[in-house]
Amino acid sequence: MDQRSREVRTAFEGLLQIRRLTGRQGGDPAARPADWEVRQPVRAVALVLEAAKQPPSAVGADGVRVATGYRVTAGERPGTAVVEWLGPPAAGAAHAAESALTACAAALERLGWEALLYRGPRRHRHLEVEALATPER
Repeated sequence: MDQRSREVRTAFEGLLQIRRLTGRQGGDPAARPADWEVRQPVRAVALVLEAAKQPPSAVGADGVRVATGYRVTAGERPGTAVVEWLGPPAAGAAHAAESALTACAAALERLGWEALLYRGPRRHRHLEVEALATPER
């Protein structure tokens, strides 16, 4: 296991521990995001995806995308995030987007996030993600 994998595993275990300690209803810590996750959905969603072994996209020093994978950005509404599937030019990321985003949505939904797949301008697919609603929120 490489250093990054260990760091992600430790961070993810910390996330689950925070859920256990702050969960108002007890039960499965995977069922609902903690309040801090709802306040920082970009970080929380990225951690869940990386822990689920989904590859992140990356850009090189010159600003050109060099790796195909997910990118998480803030959504238009507070407590929401947007997940896109991006890759280098001519890498075929757009063709793989629907199946890759479906896998991302499944990983998120297992941990209490609602992830809806949309098709935007120029048929660009993306997920809109937010915590599942609970009676306390």
